Amino acid sequence: MPLYIKEAEVTELVNELARRRGTTKRNAVKEAVKAALDEAPALTIQQKLEKFWAEYPLPEPTGEVADKAFFDELSGELLDIATA
Repeated sequence: MPLYIKEAEVTELVNELARRRGTTKRNAVKEAVKAALDEAPALTIQQKLEKFWAEYPLPEPTGEVADKAFFDELSGELLDIATA
């Protein structure tokens, strides 16, 4: 399946890599992608989650108690206890 990249900067970079390696643009891209894949092995789901949690930790607990009635009212789930 063909791969089309229409960005001048990418084209220039691939041309430079091919020139430095004395190879075709196709081989330059192939070798670069293989090297990148070898360098960065795939992460497991557990590793991805741990990375996410490290970057975006939950805030510290405040000790406050959630007011269920308040949040029910915000979401339109106001329950009239007299009719229930």
